[in-house]
Amino acid sequence: MLETLTLALWATNMGLAIRSRDAFLAVAERMLDRARAAGAELALFPEHLGELWLQWAPAGLPETEEIPWIAEEARAIVPALMALARARGLALLAGTFPARAGTGYRNRAFLGFPDGSLHLQDKLTLTPDERDPAAWMLEPGDTLELVCWRGLRIAVLICLDVEQPGLAARLAADPPDLVLVPTDTGRLSGYHRVTACARARAVELYAAVAVAGGVGTVPVPPERPNVSGAGLYLPCEMAFGATGVWAETGPLPSTRGDGPLLIARDVPLGELRRRRVDGAEVWPGYRSCAPESLRLLAAGGSGQAVDQEPAQQPIG
Repeated sequence: MLETLTLALWATNMGLAIRSRDAFLAVAERMLDRARAAGAELALFPEHLGELWLQWAPAGLPETEEIPWIAEEARAIVPALMALARARGLALLAGTFPARAGTGYRNRAFLGFPDGSLHLQDKLTLTPDERDPAAWMLEPGDTLELVCWRGLRIAVLICLDVEQPGLAARLAADPPDLVLVPTDTGRLSGYHRVTACARARAVELYAAVAVAGGVGTVPVPPERPNVSGAGLYLPCEMAFGATGVWAETGPLPSTRGDGPLLIARDVPLGELRRRRVDGAEVWPGYRSCAPESLRLLAAGGSGQAVDQEPAQQPIG
């Protein structure tokens, strides 16, 4: 079982001029080489990375046809990315891409391991832009699955999924060691929502949470800005540096070159596991409250309770 893990988190430059599959794969290979040279064992790429590919899409492709086109490109590009990672002994969450599911498409994360195994996770909570019939129309996933690798329990929460307390409540009974969050945020507010919630998940799950998002404006109309960065977050305890931030780029509206590759070195996953069981500063473990323990008091401070229906259990 792993004691420490070094991760490479790519805050991809979404403004990078890339005109072909081969050109994109050359950039990705360069980043994987840098990750391996830095001692990383797992790399994380952003959500909706396939927006970069629209630079070589057919001229005049309408927004309503972008999802099927990116999905078809992903059928060729994702296996190539996984092969590049395997050749370097790296685990890789290659980002998220639309994938055919039933009669529509889902926003799907692809997490591959050096032995060739592949874990898939569909986004469960869609943004308004991901359910717009006039542009991108995706379907939500319906299952959150954890995968075990080298003794680590890993969960993938895609962007808005990390902002859902209900999902965290489902995970808390048997928490993961590591949560991977590929993200795509167009505004500073979105970046802060994701990172604030990632830090909250780290505290309440007593786990490591890794975030990577794209940076800059995709050079394809309509305007597609990205404000993001990368970070690795831990519980706020003195043993882990007190602040809850193990490594972080901060928010970036634009960048140069391929975009920052943040190396989060020697993340202490073994120590997290031990302290989660016994040794946290104050964390008592996840505690669920019975519905009847929640009371709504009448206005005016009378202390009279207003009758409430029992709270619904959160849906995964």
